Amino acid sequence: MSGHGAPSLEVDASGSRVAVVASSWHEEVMDGLIAGARTALADGGVTDVTLVRAAGSFELAVLAQACARAGFDAVVALGVIIRGGTPHFEYVSSAATDSLARVALDTGVPVGFGLLTCDTEEQALDRAGLDDSSEDKGREAAEAALATLVTLRSVLAETALGGRADR
Repeated sequence: MSGHGAPSLEVDASGSRVAVVASSWHEEVMDGLIAGARTALADGGVTDVTLVRAAGSFELAVLAQACARAGFDAVVALGVIIRGGTPHFEYVSSAATDSLARVALDTGVPVGFGLLTCDTEEQALDRAGLDDSSEDKGREAAEAALATLVTLRSVLAETALGGRADR
């Protein structure tokens, strides 16, 4: 199970504005991912959450970038791509992954990566945070975004005070 060894990322991000950008494909999986992300954000003290729906996983990056540029403190990107019988899976998975990383690097805004790339729908359901799922990747993506946000704020505050960020 890939969730084995996952860190505890409990942080206080009260007062932060977070956008959850979620694909529209595979409704049951997406409902679970969104619910998991919302729970993690609430647990992190975030009350200002905006849900933005994307047509598909390929479109997540452009919407995440728009949210980052619009002033959201963090973005949680959620989607699912299930392998089919054509190379489409590899192209979309690679493009979506690379583009979401680029959004974070280009804007400096944390992007929680909740894009499931699975061989089967059963694998996706098992990671969706549903009652019978073994993992909750929506929650994990939101926790990662908040942990990165809090750490970035600490690093920026440290460097603004003339300290060294590499201590």
